Amino acid sequence: MTTSATTTTPLLSVRHLVTQFATDDGLVKAVDDVSFEIAPGESLGIVGESGSGKSVTALSIMRLVSRPGRIVSGDVLFEGKDLRKLSDQQMRELRGDDIGMIFQEPMTSLDPLYSIGFQIREAVELHQGLKGEEARQAAIRALRDVGIPNPEQRVDSYPHQMSGGMRQRVMIAIALSCNPKLLIADEPTTALDVTMQARILDLLKSLRQSRQMALMLITHNLGIVAEVCDRVVVMYKGKIVESKPVDELFRNPEHPYTRSLLGSIPRLTSAPKTPLPTMEWTGEPVG
Repeated sequence: MTTSATTTTPLLSVRHLVTQFATDDGLVKAVDDVSFEIAPGESLGIVGESGSGKSVTALSIMRLVSRPGRIVSGDVLFEGKDLRKLSDQQMRELRGDDIGMIFQEPMTSLDPLYSIGFQIREAVELHQGLKGEEARQAAIRALRDVGIPNPEQRVDSYPHQMSGGMRQRVMIAIALSCNPKLLIADEPTTALDVTMQARILDLLKSLRQSRQMALMLITHNLGIVAEVCDRVVVMYKGKIVESKPVDELFRNPEHPYTRSLLGSIPRLTSAPKTPLPTMEWTGEPVG
């Protein structure tokens, strides 16, 4: 199912992407003929339950799929360049510079042995050529931009000295430290309380607007998509089963799986102890 974001030349264009994993039971297509586009400055949500292929799609774009996974076919074009044809060195230079990524769990993504300032400085030294005090000041600015209080002191803190919400902000600071044109955020509010989730989402929205940055938001939460995204693609079993502007998807969901996802959202108007609807549709995805 091929989707078109806009008549503007896309920043990112994914065409017929297939990524598979070798298992004892044979080959499994975690990403199965996936196509979509993201325009400059646009926010695209990729939604689906766990195992639907959302995160593997992001890792495939970044060429970070590890064995036994393998990108089998398809094109990933960023500003017209086919990322699958870049050398490993060219891809390393592009990651963090033109494309930033926030991973699901900040505690496992941050190195516990190094201060957060050191880990931000690594990015700006590699991609912007800053050294010494210039790199330190860039790290402090990055922390300030994501709302970390007292960044001049916090720059020397270690991950274990910060709360979950602050560690997530550090991950955002690292991802944004080199002013990427596209930010991929994989479940950026997982394991955070509701108040911190709202703060992180507000932060992503404001940073996107102030930097005119495109955002690819991966989540299982359609409420988050409604809050942040312009368009949404729905994934099921590695395939895209529906793709629409967010308002239209909520107003007129066409695919049975999409309707099941929307039906499973808790509502304040529900009677006490009313069980949530279950997703009973088990047919193969169309598209």
